[in-house]
Amino acid sequence: MVTQRHLHPFRQRGHHPTRAPRSVRSVRSVRSVRSVRSVRSVLYLLSLLSLPFLPPHPDAHAAAAPASPSPLLDALSSPLLLQGDARTAYRDPLLVYDRDHHLFRLYYSYVREEEDHLIYWYLATSASPDLQNWTPPRILTPKDQNLNYASPGSIIRDPATGEYLLCAQTYPIANFRRGDKLRFADDRARLWLFRSPDLETWSAPELIRVKGLAISEKDTGKMIDPYILPVGASLATPSLYYCFYKQDGNLHCSTSPDLKTWTPAAINLAHGENPCVIAKDNEYILYYAPYNGIGVKRSRDLINWRDDPDTPLLTLGQTTWPWAEARLTAGYVEDMRAVPGVGKYVMVFHGSGPGADRKNESLENANSHIGIAWSDDLKTWRWPK
Repeated sequence: MVTQRHLHPFRQRGHHPTRAPRSVRSVRSVRSVRSVRSVRSVLYLLSLLSLPFLPPHPDAHAAAAPASPSPLLDALSSPLLLQGDARTAYRDPLLVYDRDHHLFRLYYSYVREEEDHLIYWYLATSASPDLQNWTPPRILTPKDQNLNYASPGSIIRDPATGEYLLCAQTYPIANFRRGDKLRFADDRARLWLFRSPDLETWSAPELIRVKGLAISEKDTGKMIDPYILPVGASLATPSLYYCFYKQDGNLHCSTSPDLKTWTPAAINLAHGENPCVIAKDNEYILYYAPYNGIGVKRSRDLINWRDDPDTPLLTLGQTTWPWAEARLTAGYVEDMRAVPGVGKYVMVFHGSGPGADRKNESLENANSHIGIAWSDDLKTWRWPK
């Protein structure tokens, strides 16, 4: 098993014991100390009330226990889950556990060269009972270079209907063939929301109007890589939704009370793409994709972000992985501590290679692969040899 240490443990500053001998402490000094402590306690409680709700883990005490065996992860012989080739790329992964069917479900961008040598992007999915044996890609979206649905960001539940909600993007690249000069999506790229009763069948997409209802779709501008996070009294009754996305090279954020009416909330949170946000230790952690690696930032309010002081960038085993030597990116972290046989935080990501020239078209639209790593504490990451 390979490990990589990223973060120093989070420490809270404790109270120092009073050092004056009991015999020389006057009644006045005791009252003074108690008064100071009371003020500090009140200030501390007020600071907690100012934080957005951070949903607790359903078994917080068990999650804080020492690292335990993980039969499903320990059985993996390779960090590769899905492997691309000269005509195929697996990119932008999202991993969830379907408790109703006892399956791991992987959603991803599926890029494929078709018989006419045109390159198409699809939203696709595979399923596995054990993280090792995956079903072939099942395409969820139409074959159309003017759409090219891709980059699944997150899956949440709609508390009103019980439906699953999946956000993704369009990535139009018209008349693009293998061997052409590398091109990226044009200005028609937008953010979309799909609905499902069972994580298998999905509705027609709905436009996510993160700029507000007053802004037309045409005037919204190119944007990609949505990630929706519910925040509120509980996951079952969120009071606000945050949608993170990329526009003009940077990550931005909008909020909505109902997933329909959106208000821009913050811009330029980070330079990069593929955002993913989780809550831990009274903070939010943002994972995102800079030019290479997986960037890490922290926030207490989802608006003001700072670089993680110990691990601003994760590269995992990239230096020893030819299949990721061009780029390791698009890290998605899922809390699977309560999933039987896992008991960890799990990260999926994609790597491109072999070959180190990222600007090579064959490494952007082919030869991309989905990998896996895991952690007990989001500080030390492990993966199979």
